[in-house]
Order: sequence, then structure tokens, then C-alpha cells
Amino acid sequence: MRPLFFLLPALLLPAADWPQFRGPNGSGLCPACGPLPTEFGPTKNVLWKTEIPEGKSSPVIIGDKIFLTASEGDELLTLCLNRQTGKLLWRQAIRAPKRDVQNPLNHRAAPTVATGPNAVFSFFADYGLVAYTQDGKPLWQLTLGPFNSQHGLVASPVYADGKLVLVADQDTDAYILAVHAATGKIAWKSPREVINGYATPIIHRPAKGPAQVIAPGSYQLTAYSLTDGEAVWFVRGLTCQPKSAPTIDGDTLYFSGWTPGNDSGQQVELPSYAEVAAKADANHDGKFSPEELPQPWKPTGTWRAVDLDRDGLLNEREWNFFRTRRASRNAAMAIKLGGQGNVTDTHVLWKYEKSLPDVPSPLVYNNVVYLFRSGGILTTLEPKTGKVLKQGRLTGALEDYYASPVAADGKVYIPSEHGKVVVLRAAGDWEVLAINDFDADIYATPAIIDGKLYVRTAKALYAIAAPK
Repeated sequence: MRPLFFLLPALLLPAADWPQFRGPNGSGLCPACGPLPTEFGPTKNVLWKTEIPEGKSSPVIIGDKIFLTASEGDELLTLCLNRQTGKLLWRQAIRAPKRDVQNPLNHRAAPTVATGPNAVFSFFADYGLVAYTQDGKPLWQLTLGPFNSQHGLVASPVYADGKLVLVADQDTDAYILAVHAATGKIAWKSPREVINGYATPIIHRPAKGPAQVIAPGSYQLTAYSLTDGEAVWFVRGLTCQPKSAPTIDGDTLYFSGWTPGNDSGQQVELPSYAEVAAKADANHDGKFSPEELPQPWKPTGTWRAVDLDRDGLLNEREWNFFRTRRASRNAAMAIKLGGQGNVTDTHVLWKYEKSLPDVPSPLVYNNVVYLFRSGGILTTLEPKTGKVLKQGRLTGALEDYYASPVAADGKVYIPSEHGKVVVLRAAGDWEVLAINDFDADIYATPAIIDGKLYVRTAKALYAIAAPK
């Protein structure tokens, strides 16, 4: 770590900013954004377009500055653009050879930056955390990793109360980390008994007590004290690979988790480690090879997905995680905030287990929960009960979705993988108002601010606004 000390002014971020992944506290909402366009595209209602290097992080906006990450060769980039013109204001690079295994859908520059007072924070799994002033001056660096994740780390950092929080869920030695935003020095680091997880955490501020960091993980969602990293409460029953970020509406948290093989009816009850060891551990080394396991007990996917330490064998920890994975269930759920310890039986208000998103986070807007599933399936739910209000296909955009929905001005916006930005009338009985084709892949979640929509495609950032 190479710290450069600085003083952050004791200021709060303006309410009009879009300061992190999915905007204010990850909600995806811009409450007072003014009129937004319904129809737009590469040549329609475009204020400006700026070509940018490749990356999948989402735009973040503070004042007149837009922040993004990208990569070129061995350079990991943090970029700043002028919000009014799209002009590049500054570009900072960290050189790091690629070192972590990633899913092809992931990217070296997938995590979105977080911002604090006069600071911007970037996380790159191939390097660690990097901090700059919002004018582009280097502040500090904290090298992290290498990480042991099946698909590569992708969760974005979040800022709150002078601390920068990062969830580093991986197959071995997972942890959640808080650093002092002013110096990059570690404030606390708490181990997490999870495996590969990809969800960005969210901040909750209870009526009493310190702020909490709520972090989904494999099989469990946990709330940590922002002060010291101690676990405050947790909910069990999550799926194996949570990718969606949670969202808060009032006193309720909404979350959706999906993993292949864990839909309702796909569960498999596997024997305990002791039973398997007694029947299948032929050489009595306490580990199981692919050859030792009988067919009904073998993983249905790749061996690497369950061989968490990558030694070619399954030890007791790995078998127990595999066993839990086969028995777990995908679900969207509503959780009453608060409590102490295990609140699974007391605070889970409802679960919904059909047509669930893989990556897109749930959106709660105007008393409706929106769930977007790949294949172009949208389900709306009643927030208090989980009752289905409407389910249907987004005709004209029946493809995969990796960005998360955002909403303002009575509309919901979500881009598909191949660049079709769907615009909906926001309601329980939603309807498609327009499908705007950018003819380029989109993985980044749009930003909304001041009556403008900012859309990042594979190679460019667009500023979109309604005609005056």
C-alpha cells in the first residue's frame, strides 16, 4: 500500500448526485429527475456521445463529473468526463497484468466506482483499490488479491461515513473489508464463510445504533456494523451464487438470488460428509476424487465449481458447500430490517421462487417490485405480500439481461445484453412504451440525473435527454 494522506471535508453528497452503482444507496431511483425521454438511440435525442475504452462498469455522477473504469492492455483505467459535454477531463492508469480467472461475461473493469467527498475509489480484481481526488490526483493505493473466485470478483465498493467497504467473496478466504477513505488504511476486516458471490452490498441506517453494511453471500445474507465489522444479524436460505444487489424501501430489504440448478423442484438431498467418507473414500485420505464418488453423488457441472481450493479433490468443507448447494432454492424475498443474530424465521416476510433474475437487481418503484429475468421476462410483485401483479415478455427484446433497472419520471429503463434499452410505463400492470436499439452490447446499468439518461455501451458513453 502506498498511502498519500489527505483530509476529506465533512460534507454530505448532494442529493442530486448518482454516487455509486445504481445511484443513491443502490436504489436505482432518481426521485426528482424531471422529464425523461421515451424514445432515443444512437442518433436520436443524443446530447453527446464519447468513445471510451472497453469496460463494463456503470457511470457514476458527481456534480459536473462522470466517473467510469475501463482497461487497455495492462492498464486499468479510471476516467473522468465532463457531464455537460462528454469531454475527457482526466485519465489515470494502474498497470497490472491480468491474473485472476474470469467468466467471459465478466471484465477487468466491471466493478463500478464509489465516491466520497472530493474522492473517487476504483476496485480492480487484478490489482486492488485505488483512490483519486475528483480532479484526478492520486491519493492512495491498496493492493489486494490474488483472488480465488470461480468467475472473478465483480462486486463494487461502497462509501459511507468515511469508510470504503469492499466485499471479497471467493472460494477460499472470503472477507469483507473496510478502509479509511482518507488514507487507505484498513479499519477492519471480517472473514466470511461463503464461496463465490458477486453482489454489491448496501448501507442501512437503523433508527438506533451504527450504520450497517448488508452483504448477500452464498446461502446467507449478513448485516455488519459499519463501525467494527461485527455481524449484527443474518438470514439463511439464499442460493449459491448471489449476483443481484439488494435494495431497501422503507423498513424492508428486497433481494433476489438465482443459480443454475436451484429452481424449485431441482433440489437434491446428498448424504453427509461422514456417510460419503464411509462409503466412497477408498484410500482413507479424508478427501474424494472424481473417481471415488458414485454417479448419483457427483457434481453435475464442472469439477472446478466445487473443488474450491483447486487441488483436484473434495475435502469436508467443499463437500458441505456442494451438499448445501444442491439442496438450496432460488428465491426473491422481502426481509424486515433489524433484529439480532439469526432472523430467518422472524424477519423473512415472503419469498417468490419463479422466473427469477440471474444478474439484474430488483427495483422497487411506486409501490411495485420489478424482477427482470433473462429471456425478456418481467414480473411485478406487490411489495408487502409478494403477490404477482403481472408477468409477461418484453416483446422485441427477448434476450439476456445483465444491467439492472433504473426508474424515474414514471418510467422504468433496462438495457438488454445486445443493446435494446426497454422503456416501461411504471405500474403493476406495466406496458412497454418503447424499445430503443443501440446496436451495441450493454452490460452497464444506466445513470439518471437532472432529466438526462447516461447509457454506456461496449465502446461509448451516451448522454440522452428529451427534446426541449
